[in-house]
Amino acid sequence: MYRCAQSFKEVFLKARAALVLTLPLAHLLDALTLGQLYVIAFGVGALTVLFDVCNATLFVSLVSPERYVQANSLLSGSRSMSWPAGPGVGGLLVQFLTAPFALVADALTYLVSARRLSSIKPVEPEPEPVAKGHFTAGLRWVVKEPTMRALFAWSGTIQFFNFMFHTLFVLYATVELGLGAGVLGAILGAGAVGGLIGAACSGRLVRRFGVGASVIGGSLGFTVPLLLIPLADGPLPLVVGTLFVAEFLSCVGVMVVDIPAASLQTALIPRAIRSRVMGAYRTLNHGFRPLGALAGGALGTAIGLRPTLWIGTAGAVVAVLWLLPSPVPATRELPEPADRDAVPA
Repeated sequence: MYRCAQSFKEVFLKARAALVLTLPLAHLLDALTLGQLYVIAFGVGALTVLFDVCNATLFVSLVSPERYVQANSLLSGSRSMSWPAGPGVGGLLVQFLTAPFALVADALTYLVSARRLSSIKPVEPEPEPVAKGHFTAGLRWVVKEPTMRALFAWSGTIQFFNFMFHTLFVLYATVELGLGAGVLGAILGAGAVGGLIGAACSGRLVRRFGVGASVIGGSLGFTVPLLLIPLADGPLPLVVGTLFVAEFLSCVGVMVVDIPAASLQTALIPRAIRSRVMGAYRTLNHGFRPLGALAGGALGTAIGLRPTLWIGTAGAVVAVLWLLPSPVPATRELPEPADRDAVPA
């Protein structure tokens, strides 16, 4: 029996499918409420975090350390392809089948994913026995390990300011800049293409410049282009072109930084506390997102959209300062795992 990560991931996928299916059912019974939407969004979000935590354990059970960057490139590339495809397919389903049937199709994708996941046979490590202090063991390790501590502070800062930015971006683009939904969708699609290119190039950049330099360069490549967005002004073609360039370059950068950063974390974390470390890391980092969104909404109301976007973009840029005094810039290769997880040949 494959208990640990694989089994839990299948359960979390099926649970998300069940939650999503309650929405078309409630619509059919004329009982859909805003409160139910809040509960479903919260539940799906929580299950997504749990799924990601299990994913870290399953990843190292299937991939050898020397292939972490390559495997993360493939994972990130598949996510980049889903960004332009998902909204487009969703829009077509809503248009031709109506929203409730589109949600049914969405739920079925979770079930298909769970079915595909059940076909693999990973060799997972034995789970550690439950003991006092296990709940905080992951967080304590993150705080004590200098590279992970810097990555956590950097990532949390970017999450906070980036969600401050994204909370207002659509409103800014449509109300203040006067862009239509079609133009905005094309701009976001350009970003998705940039992400796909970044995922394809990240492995070569890591081999050429090293892990640490790729993280630093990718962080700046992700955040600096976003400064163009509050700068956008003038004739409509100039505004659209500026936003195109900003989204495209930023999404290239986010893949360039995410892939080596994720690979570095995977190599650093000891097997015995991998799930607890990733659980603490993901939970706290995701916790910065609603705080950033709330701050963005409050500042946008108080001082306006463009000034708040300046704060959000500039704050994300300076997040790289957490990394500069850490061991990250000097890291050329991924460190050898101290307790290498068993990976089938």
